[in-house]
Amino acid sequence: MKIEIWSDVACPFCYIGKRKFEKALAHFENKKAVEIEWKSFQLDPSIPEIVDQSIGIYEYLADKKGISISDSKKMHDNVAKIAQEVGLKYDFDKMKISNTLDASRLIHFAKKHGKQEEIKEKLLAAHFTNGLDVSETEVLISIGESEGLNKEDIKRMLESDDYKLDVKYDIQEAQNLGISGVPFFVFDRKYGVSGAQESSIFLQTLIKAYAEQKN
Repeated sequence: MKIEIWSDVACPFCYIGKRKFEKALAHFENKKAVEIEWKSFQLDPSIPEIVDQSIGIYEYLADKKGISISDSKKMHDNVAKIAQEVGLKYDFDKMKISNTLDASRLIHFAKKHGKQEEIKEKLLAAHFTNGLDVSETEVLISIGESEGLNKEDIKRMLESDDYKLDVKYDIQEAQNLGISGVPFFVFDRKYGVSGAQESSIFLQTLIKAYAEQKN
């Protein structure tokens, strides 16, 4: 059974949804039959490649949504509490605003080498917990190297246009499927689960999709 997950490295509920899905998968008795593929999505592709990091995440969201910085901070505090409930520590105070195109390309590169899941996890942790700029080449190389990927190969990939079309295709595919927000989980192209739902919802969908596949 194949599960495709549209997600963005800079999406707070994508990391939370990942944890909730993982909990469901751990309780799914046929989990060894599940293949997971991470699909690219960009919540804000307009973010430039080089960002003025003197602008914090609170100011960025306040400007984007037309709200006060105080309200932006409250929103982020609420998200941090939800993340904490699934064992994640979000540090919005030191979070860097990043264009996630190259991070998405690294995930595609990692898929080729059988390390997609590991790289996805480390990119999310880098962005939300460790305050790293996941658009920086050196950060991406370091994350790739930590999972055994070749430094020079990553560097060459980032300096080229490799996987840019793959990212674009994923985003276009999401639009074709009517996906407008992430995370979005697609089970065998039959069922979709939108958002960071409770683990029970993911487990029910796993069971249902698997049963139909076997019939």
